[in-house]
Amino acid sequence: MTAASIAHLRITLDDVEPAVVRRLEVPLTIRLDRLHLALQAAMGWTNSPLYEIRARNVGWGMPGPDFGDGPLDASKARLADVMEDVGVKSLKYLYDFGDGWEHTIRVERITDPVPGIVYPRLIEAVGRCPPEDVGGPWGYSEFREAIADPNHEEHAERLEWVGGTFDPADTDAEALAQAVGKLARKWARRPSATRKPT
Repeated sequence: MTAASIAHLRITLDDVEPAVVRRLEVPLTIRLDRLHLALQAAMGWTNSPLYEIRARNVGWGMPGPDFGDGPLDASKARLADVMEDVGVKSLKYLYDFGDGWEHTIRVERITDPVPGIVYPRLIEAVGRCPPEDVGGPWGYSEFREAIADPNHEEHAERLEWVGGTFDPADTDAEALAQAVGKLARKWARRPSATRKPT
């Protein structure tokens, strides 16, 4: 592993059918607050509620006075440090404490970066992310039942709530990749301009 190494991550949204999986390449040195933003973009979430990234018994997120012994500051930890210090190749990512969306992040391998590529980079997207505020995995299951059955008492109401249609298999991978790419370009290091002597 070097400072320039790339971690190939497989992210699975737990307890959801059909499967929602993403494969993401990130710098091994990515800060956990930026990993959170990359996960949001790759999954298609809206980055509204709180989050926590966990490795064994340690959690990172947005610390605040309201949380007492809450998570450590995600902006002060890097993926490489977590893997080395805690000794894990698998993390848990909890998004929206109310709905309780849990994701499993598995480091599949570590490689050298590809010249000319900016990271993070989404390389695969399977399954559409559930709508926000649907009630977690249990609520999402009920939601899918209602929209799949025209005779269900909540069919029309649920379709109206989601904007008319919802296909769990319809993943707009290109839009997700563009959202991740936008972050990558924003975070790319730019060489500082050298001043000419006067």
